[in-house]
Parts: sequence; structure tokens; C-alpha cells
Amino acid sequence: MNERTCVGIDIGSTAAKVAVLGPGETRFVLPTGWSSPETAKEIARRLLALGVRVEEAAVVSTGYGRRAVDYAAKQITEITCFAAGCAAQFPTCTVIDVGGQDTKAIHIRDGAADDFLMNDKCSAGTGKFVEVMANRLECEIDALFALAERGKVLPISSLCTVFAESEIIGYIGAGHPREDIAAGIVDSVAEKVAQLAERLPLEETVLLTGGLSHLNFFAQALGKKLRHTVHCLPEGRFAGAYGAALLAQREILSS
Repeated sequence: MNERTCVGIDIGSTAAKVAVLGPGETRFVLPTGWSSPETAKEIARRLLALGVRVEEAAVVSTGYGRRAVDYAAKQITEITCFAAGCAAQFPTCTVIDVGGQDTKAIHIRDGAADDFLMNDKCSAGTGKFVEVMANRLECEIDALFALAERGKVLPISSLCTVFAESEIIGYIGAGHPREDIAAGIVDSVAEKVAQLAERLPLEETVLLTGGLSHLNFFAQALGKKLRHTVHCLPEGRFAGAYGAALLAQREILSS
């Protein structure tokens, strides 16, 4: 068996995720920051501190900043990497990934992606929208969802983050409870994401990945919109990085 270390790097618009397979197997995440090339260098430094030399490892990069990883042997699209990461456990499934910049719905059949959809970057159904609204409510993202669980939904109709924020400012000015505003934010995001996902076949297994994948309340809210159970994939934020590492591993085994 080849013991060469395989590394998958997923540089998103908000966070960079790294998965290491083989000797010294590990995973870690760090903020992307303003510069993807600098993030790639920081990842190499952190890997070296863990005993992994990128020049000796098989490295595959993916995500928004994949081209910034100049030490990657291959740069592969997010769709392919997410499909590989999820299909390793669920060969046929539907994946919903809420990223910082965009949201993706991927249909996986027999271990490979056979269809996918992505929303517009300006759409309100993304992680950046949630981050902006959490800042407006002066709380962390996880706290926003905790508030939403206790609130009653206030409608937010705008598809644009700027105009949606104006709606929220109006609610704040009118004295509505933070819980109700938070519930409206989560409901709005779930609605936008569901509108995208329902355009693909929903398999028996529907997985939530990305930065919100640890939030059961969001999975439940999304499931209600889709009228279908949505499962939080354990460590779902690493799905793309893990898939990239698996593809690096397969490349070695096939060579």
C-alpha cells in the first residue's frame, strides 16, 4: 500500500479547509482572509508544523481560491470534489452546500455527480448573507440560529443582501424582538436554498454541507421547505477538502 500523504485544500471565500489522508491524518480550518495566495502559504506552513511537506505530498486544491495553491498537483472544481467527498459514504444522494459566496445543489448517482445547480453570487441564500445579518443583530452566526429557534418568523422578501438588510433595519427600528428577526433571517435563507435544491431530484439521502452543516435547526428549517428530511453531514464543512484528498489518493493508486 502506498503510504504517501494526500492533502485536499478547499479555499473558499470565507474559510479554507484542509484534509490530510495517510500518515498524520488530520483536518483543520482557517480564515481565508483577503489573499488566497497568502492563505495557501499559511496552509503550507501549518502542514509543515504537522510534519507534512507539501512538496512531498500529493496535493489537490479546490474552491474559490484553488488556483492560488501553486504547490497543488491538480486543481479540481468544487462540484467534483464535493461529489467525491460525499459519495465515499453515500454513493447516491443529493448534496446542498451553503458556502460563503454561493450555494450549490449537487445530485450524485452511483458515486459521481450527474447534475448540479448554483445560485447567483448576489443572492440572499448564502453564508455571507447570514454573516452580514448576524453582524447587524450584533451576534455570532451560531447565536443567530439559537435566537431563531425561539422566535416567530418575520417575512424578509428581498433577494438582495443590501435590500434585505434594509428590511431588517426597519424591523429593528420598529422594535421587533431579535428572536423574531433572527427567525425571519433563517426562514429567508432556507427558502432561497430550497428553491435551488428542489430543482434537482431529491434522493432518499439529502445532505447539508458547508459552514452551516453543524446547525440542526437550519437542516430542519430547510427540510420543512423541501418536505424532505435533510441530514447534517458530520464535519460537512470539510466535504470538499476531503473529496480533494480522496481524488489525490486515487491518482496515486491508479499510477
